[in-house]
Amino acid sequence: MKKIKEYWKMFSMPAKIAALWLILICSMALLAGIITRYPCYIPSGSSLEPPSFTHIIGTDDLGIDLWAQICYGARTSLMIGFGTALLAGVGGSLFGIFAAYKGGWVDILMMRIVDMMIILPQLPLMIVLGAFLGPNIGNIVVVLALFSWTGIARIVRSKVLSLKQEKYVLAAQSYGASFFYIVKKHFFPSVFPLIMVGMIRLTSRAIVAEASLSFLGLGDPASKSWGMILHHALNFKGIYFTPYWKWWITSPLLAVLSVVIAIAFIGREIEKIINMKK
Repeated sequence: MKKIKEYWKMFSMPAKIAALWLILICSMALLAGIITRYPCYIPSGSSLEPPSFTHIIGTDDLGIDLWAQICYGARTSLMIGFGTALLAGVGGSLFGIFAAYKGGWVDILMMRIVDMMIILPQLPLMIVLGAFLGPNIGNIVVVLALFSWTGIARIVRSKVLSLKQEKYVLAAQSYGASFFYIVKKHFFPSVFPLIMVGMIRLTSRAIVAEASLSFLGLGDPASKSWGMILHHALNFKGIYFTPYWKWWITSPLLAVLSVVIAIAFIGREIEKIINMKK
């Protein structure tokens, strides 16, 4: 808690606004059942109603309230973003730490795996894997994490390679300290800020990637997400020749953009603070 307060005091005003906006979106996702008047799956009005007092941002072609879809969609989009960041962050960190600690041919082999993952055509492979595994939230998180961990692995490995030469680490090794003890006591406290910044960036990328996959029809049709709302809107024939796009496309698009920009501000500010402390 002290760390959070310390970081908050060092945040610039734009970063504080971004953090408050992200908290607001997370609260909206958690309280979706309270702050919405209508369900997000059942029609509650006429088809394609414009924004009004009854339906704040209008309805879609089925008469389903768009405000409810945006609120419940925030749950899905944030769940995918945070889930991908957590899975890729933990996996990439462990991979990088182990490669750096072992060194030698183990490090070389593991880094060649990272290089191979980086040069692969990610979007086509995501599409193929997404179609093969099936469109549900768990599979989307796994697919996105599978192609997102390499950046964190390289950054963490680089840091651990330098930490491994420190006298206190060499002393711990000479006294027979285990790998897990050294990671917990010496490596993790130093690499955690780097992991945190990497995971923040991954969250925004995962939200955009989910929206892209959903746009291509590979999202989970059984769940509401901002990407799926865009997918349904853009598949409506003649959407651009009508005024419907003003609320049907704009609302989920602004939701995605605002969250991604907010996360970018927060990530950049935390990185700046970490660099100042070095």
